[in-house]
Amino acid sequence: MKTYMVFDIGGTYIKYAVMNDQAKKLESGKIPTPQQGLDRLLTNITELVTKYKSLFDLEGIALSSPGAVDVNRGFIGGASAIPYIHGVGMTDLLKERTGLDVSIENDANCAALAEGWIGAAKETDYYICIVIGTGIGGSIVINQTILRGATLHGGEFGFMIMGNPPKHPLQSTWSLLASTRALIEEVEMRKSLAKGTLDGEAVFRLAEEGDPLVNECINQYYKKLAIGIYNLKYALDPKKILIGGGISKRSEVIDGINQELKLLKDDISTLDIMVEACQFHNDANLIGALFHFLKLKGRVVTIS
Repeated sequence: MKTYMVFDIGGTYIKYAVMNDQAKKLESGKIPTPQQGLDRLLTNITELVTKYKSLFDLEGIALSSPGAVDVNRGFIGGASAIPYIHGVGMTDLLKERTGLDVSIENDANCAALAEGWIGAAKETDYYICIVIGTGIGGSIVINQTILRGATLHGGEFGFMIMGNPPKHPLQSTWSLLASTRALIEEVEMRKSLAKGTLDGEAVFRLAEEGDPLVNECINQYYKKLAIGIYNLKYALDPKKILIGGGISKRSEVIDGINQELKLLKDDISTLDIMVEACQFHNDANLIGALFHFLKLKGRVVTIS
């Protein structure tokens, strides 16, 4: 049985798993993302690979990482919550330490690839995935291939300007107006609460308890998301639009966005635009990283 070591590098934790070529987890766990720097990160990953090499016949290492990832060079550009991984040829460094082939892909792209392989976009040849969290990001996928763009910024939907900027265009981007963080900060401001008082769960709990002000904020939030999605549909015209991020687990969010999309339809804008929730949440980046490795090696298997 072919097995692979897969890592999802996050700002707080590094999740890992030994997986077979059908994305079944044989072993898994997580460790804190080191604050000490790159050498500690590489050492931690190498120690885990060495441990599982003694238990499994590992064929390679697949990484999911934040940042603008150059998959051909194994290089992480851009910026993220882990500054020391940027400007580094990560795949070469790990191959040197472990002796195994290594691949790397951006985390949002991994999530999208997972959906196309065995998730909500399976057998869909053209779809986009919108990941809503602290900001808004995503991916454009055509025939199981990420559309990266000339500067590796394909799918950075959150930078779209969505309103009249008060001082500078970046003060009215989709991320600043319609991310989960934007919703939380709007509720805190409207309720005269200190910044950091609430999180997303608390906001929706207040809505469920019937708080009229919070429900008003959430309805406006759905409207802002729907407008961005409407624009993406008409600009890109994908077959499917998937919503990811922690908030996508809430069925009322998907229903709320779809209700607002219905209201945007008229005699001129005649498309029936709908979104679906991503199928995978916690494991999406691991599954997509594995798919990326398998595709590079020509080993992708069809899973029914």
